[in-house]
Amino acid sequence: MSWDIIAIYATSAALIIGAIFAMVGAIGLIKFNDTMVRMHAPTKVGTVGIGALLLASIIYNSVIGDGAIHSALVMAFLFVTAPISANFIAKVNIHKRSCDVPPAPEGDDTWATLNVPEADREIEPQKDGAA
Repeated sequence: MSWDIIAIYATSAALIIGAIFAMVGAIGLIKFNDTMVRMHAPTKVGTVGIGALLLASIIYNSVIGDGAIHSALVMAFLFVTAPISANFIAKVNIHKRSCDVPPAPEGDDTWATLNVPEADREIEPQKDGAA
């Protein structure tokens, strides 16, 4: 077996896996009712699906010899931005109270919330160069 044939099999496997994961993510987006549950399908499953499709592109382009830096950069951007956007969507839903609110943390009501401690409320901002 040559490296070309192994690359074709690896590319085919990555394409099939990516298509299955992307399809499951799309079905989950359609079927789930709650926003917080709906968000899980495209951000988690879709990321793996698109990642597998980009991996197939990287393998294929590496064997042809054209290089695959653009696909690797897209994959890196996807893996960095998808969790951050999911976190922002979740925080908006929690603060809008459009979903079940998680239980309050024990001992500190300012952790991961918009509450400001009393000590920080008393601090006045400095005015134009006044020390």
